[in-house]
Amino acid sequence: MVDIVSEHESEKTVEIVLKTIGPAPPSRLRVPSSIKVRDLRRLIASNGHLPIDNLSLILRGTALCDLKNGDDVRMQLNDGDSLIVAVKPKPPVKDGHDNDDDDEDLKFQLPQSSSRWKKKLYSFLHDRLKLPDIILMVIFTLSLKAWVLIIMWFILAPVAHRWDLGPLYILATGFCLILFNLGKRKAGDSSAYSIFNEDFRELPGTLNADRFDRDIRAGQF
Repeated sequence: MVDIVSEHESEKTVEIVLKTIGPAPPSRLRVPSSIKVRDLRRLIASNGHLPIDNLSLILRGTALCDLKNGDDVRMQLNDGDSLIVAVKPKPPVKDGHDNDDDDEDLKFQLPQSSSRWKKKLYSFLHDRLKLPDIILMVIFTLSLKAWVLIIMWFILAPVAHRWDLGPLYILATGFCLILFNLGKRKAGDSSAYSIFNEDFRELPGTLNADRFDRDIRAGQF
């Protein structure tokens, strides 16, 4: 039996039974009666030397989740509660290569510093609507200004179609995307295109028709 001392000694503690799936025998653990699932998972992982990332906890037939609607889930435990502990196996290696890093790159995780409404929206889209991570990545990486422009574009598109200006509207959108995505040069920097430089100054080593003609006249070819 392992006793876990809580941060506040006056806090009520209970003794729970841990039944780990596998050959390990049941064990007992003393924890606070009111505890966050995240903290309970950390205590069980450290007590049994188990990988916390692959640890699943089941209480009364329900899998415990750390977050709900973006907030930490707090649970109430009773003395003698039985908790099933399962370690999820690592996925098999495909084609002789470990694809864990690739899978992690495709998974979108909302930063912990995100606002409360963003966490609730993420929980609704991810848990309820089951949207793919790639779509969630697009939704949460775009700024508020970008979303306003996208909504305005869809509002104005039917107007342009009604006035038979659809092709011009699309062309104007393309030009705007190019102009707004042009990089900003620092003071003193020269552009690769001489038309954007002062006095149409070219970069050293630029090959154009005039230089080609001068090299031919000078017998360098």
